[in-house]
Formats: sequence, structure tokens, C-alpha cells
Amino acid sequence: MTKKAFIFDLDGVIVDTAKFHFLAWKKLADDLGISFTEHDNEQLKGVSRVRSLEIILNLGGVNMTETDKLIHLKEKNEDYLSYISEMTHADVLPDVPRILNFLKAHHIPIALGSASKNAKQILEKVGLLNIFDAIVDGNEVSKAKPDPEVFLIAAQKVAAKPENCVVFEDAIAGIQAANQAKMLSIGVGEKEVLHQAKYVFHDFTEISTEFLEKLLD
Repeated sequence: MTKKAFIFDLDGVIVDTAKFHFLAWKKLADDLGISFTEHDNEQLKGVSRVRSLEIILNLGGVNMTETDKLIHLKEKNEDYLSYISEMTHADVLPDVPRILNFLKAHHIPIALGSASKNAKQILEKVGLLNIFDAIVDGNEVSKAKPDPEVFLIAAQKVAAKPENCVVFEDAIAGIQAANQAKMLSIGVGEKEVLHQAKYVFHDFTEISTEFLEKLLD
């Protein structure tokens, strides 16, 4: 049997930390007197921390020195970390444990491929750190999705060929990264947004055991 491996993004797939990012960015925007809504926040999805700050500054027409940008980025991250420090297993998205336990029971390698630099801390908080055979996070990659680097490193870590990997992603850049890596891409979210994925499910509750078994063939 060909060795399969499953790779999961973190934010929006395993846990919903987007709300904490929004709260931290909103606090920063409020401090700068910039109006920042959940609609504005959509522009920040899958975008680096530095670029996110630039988008917010542009919204408010605010200019800032590089030194001040670094100070605000540090403050934003500290606020975000204070939010995620309160996370528990209850923050794991619906049916994620069922999928992970199914894969564990079938001895399938499970990897994390995330841009988050706080991935290990988050997984520890929600009680899932030990279930992953490999973790590739923002501390290990130099190229952001849609570059496939994060997924290729994850495949390497679990000794699986890219074409035998299945990737779960909630962002179009992540789907594009998986496709570029020649991996099977599964979108978790809206079909209109993730239409480049091989399969799309609204969330893990829609993924049947039969579907998972087919992926293992």
C-alpha cells in the first residue's frame, strides 16, 4: 500500500483563531484612530503580519516609520498571544478530533503546515500537540503560501511523496500551494472561494468516514 499522509493548516481548519487576530488588529486600529471592521479584516486573511499592518495603515491614510511599525506589530502580537493563552479544547472546530482519531487508528501520518509562528503553543492549549507526527510552522518557512514550501517540508518530515499527500485548507492561497505541490487539496469553507480545490466541504461535519476511507486507497 502506498504511504499516504495528511497535512492540515491550523487557522480556520483545526481551530478558529481568526477571531483573535481580528480582535488584536481592531485594538491596534482603534488605538491609531482607524475604523476597522470584520469586512476590512477579510483583506488580512492569509497575509503576513507586516503586510496586514500596511493594509490597516492604508485604510486610515496613516504614515508610520519602520521603527514605529515594529513597535505596533509587537503590541499586536502580545495582544493576540494573550487571547490564545485562554484557548482550550473547546476551541477545536467541530469534528476535527473525529477526523484526527480516524487517521490515527489507521496509522496514517498527520502533519501540520501553517504560517502561524504560534502553532505549537495553540496546539498545546487545545490538547492536540501530541497527535501530530510533524509540525511545520512560520518559524521554519521563508516563503508564504501559495508557495508550496510549507507542505513540501511537511511531506518530507513524514517521509511521504507529495503526490501521496492530502491537504486540508481554508484559504485559496493554501489550496494553490497544495495544488502546486501536486497534493490532493481539500477546501474547508465556501465553495465559491475554494473552487480550485479537488473537494470542498463547509466543515468537517460534512466529511464522512466512507470519504476518508476512499482517500486511503
